[in-house]
Amino acid sequence: MTEKFDVVIIGAGPGGMTAATYASRANLSVVMVDRGIYGGQMNNTAEVENYPGYNSIMGADLSEKMYASSTQFGAEYQFGTVKHIETNADNTWHVVTDMNDYQANSVIVATGSEYKKLGVPGELDYAGRGVSYCAVCDGAFFKGQEVVVVGGGDSAIEEATYLAGIVDHVTVVHRGDTLKAQPILQKRAFDADNIDFIWNTEVQSINGDGTKVTSVTLKNNVTDEVQDFATAATFIYIGLLPVSDSVDGLGITDDQGWILTNDQMETTQPGIFAIGDVRQKQLRQITTAVGDAAIAGQNAYAYNETLKDGVE
Repeated sequence: MTEKFDVVIIGAGPGGMTAATYASRANLSVVMVDRGIYGGQMNNTAEVENYPGYNSIMGADLSEKMYASSTQFGAEYQFGTVKHIETNADNTWHVVTDMNDYQANSVIVATGSEYKKLGVPGELDYAGRGVSYCAVCDGAFFKGQEVVVVGGGDSAIEEATYLAGIVDHVTVVHRGDTLKAQPILQKRAFDADNIDFIWNTEVQSINGDGTKVTSVTLKNNVTDEVQDFATAATFIYIGLLPVSDSVDGLGITDDQGWILTNDQMETTQPGIFAIGDVRQKQLRQITTAVGDAAIAGQNAYAYNETLKDGVE
């Protein structure tokens, strides 16, 4: 059975939930469809310190507050993984998931991004057994132990600092000789007594005893020196990939899969908008996702109004 809505929002992270607030407040029928819990990656963030109105708030707490706001005007939230989107004969959109089918005048894609994998031996074998992409989720398992963080951007350094408050020692492995993280995050990490850095170095493999991670094999990309470095866990933060499989074939992405929009969050497909981390843009933050969403939610309303008037 196909459920009909004015707007289908794919994803229920901060962008998706904000778009739901705006669209449903404009008296549109709205459903958010997500393959996981509302809040998305925000649930894995220990502390959010750059969201207006809060000096600091746990990511999971902010998710709960946003969800309450997003559903107060009647928007629905349903589980499902979107398989593909196709146009109907009447120029509405057909959204196919593994759970339900939806018909909508407009679609807001808020699917976000996911962590890149290193692609080295042992990474998949020890996923959940010492290989992690979420310090908040898994850091407590390694209390009092030595861990490695791979990366040099905001996420890597933020999570290394978080882990330093739980584990005995953190070693940050970075392929360059300088960090890319914001200066304030760098300062916190450099000031921590139990965070060290290995520069110009890449992970060659993640090793274990068949049950858990025991070491990583590292190679210096300047000297070619190779070493086995003992660690109980490897936390990987080397960048993001767009979660845009659901829009394959619509011609709205660049060659890396990031969705292209104008400043009104419109794609080249009438009625399809994109917001947040899945967009091709420079800054990917909760605040930027929320800003995108306000624009898309309002423009989804305007688009639905043009359909009522018989104008496309």
